[in-house]
Amino acid sequence: MLLVVDVGNTNTVLGLFDGDNLIHDWRIRTEVNHTVDEYGMLIYNLYKSGRVGSREICAIIISCVVPPMLNILEPLCLKYFNLKPIIVGPGIKTGMPIYYDNPKEVGADRIVNAVAAFEKYKRELIIVDFGTATTFDHVTAKGEYMGGCIAPGIMISSEALFLRAAKLPRVELSRPKSIIAKDTVSSMQAGIMFGYAGLVDGIVERMRAEAKSKPYVVATGGLAKIVAAETKTIDTVDEMLTLEGLRIIYHRNAAA
Repeated sequence: MLLVVDVGNTNTVLGLFDGDNLIHDWRIRTEVNHTVDEYGMLIYNLYKSGRVGSREICAIIISCVVPPMLNILEPLCLKYFNLKPIIVGPGIKTGMPIYYDNPKEVGADRIVNAVAAFEKYKRELIIVDFGTATTFDHVTAKGEYMGGCIAPGIMISSEALFLRAAKLPRVELSRPKSIIAKDTVSSMQAGIMFGYAGLVDGIVERMRAEAKSKPYVVATGGLAKIVAAETKTIDTVDEMLTLEGLRIIYHRNAAA
């Protein structure tokens, strides 16, 4: 079995593949202050809940945008699985040309998403990943990664409103009944949800205009379903896109 690990700034998502089939997935908080053994026991308990033994794991691949986490995960893989993980980064075969001024600057998760989306949809794409930050990436019909943009995530925006405005409470991210809200909580929810949907649509439309085409728009990430429902430009939501991308990149590098 293949263990794939996507380390984000807020959450770490783990997936377990049996061949091409994702049989388990888990989401945990990213904690740079945990020790190797704390993470080891946490992951062990996840496997136990899924009735999977550590000896059944034969390979591991990691995508990480939090460099200190690699100091935890690489020793963890060696100690608990006796495996050296593949780390997505410079020198890894992705099968995708990257037309970024400095390819080393592109977040590993952005490339993984692009690889998975093109492999699955085989067409020109814009991939929107709703994480701590929201990323927008453009892939051509030839499977070339052209770049994109990064915006503050919806949770960051919501938290900033709560922290900077003394009389405003922290609110749940949910759809209000109306844009013309009648109470403070609903007013905040309307501004956050509809405002962020407008941000997404605005950026996608600008990317389409610059590309002079109409790419298919795929959304992924933990908050994708919530926001996508309020947008006009997102065509589909694929929550497991990053995990699928890690599986694909693993197989492209397994022989080496």
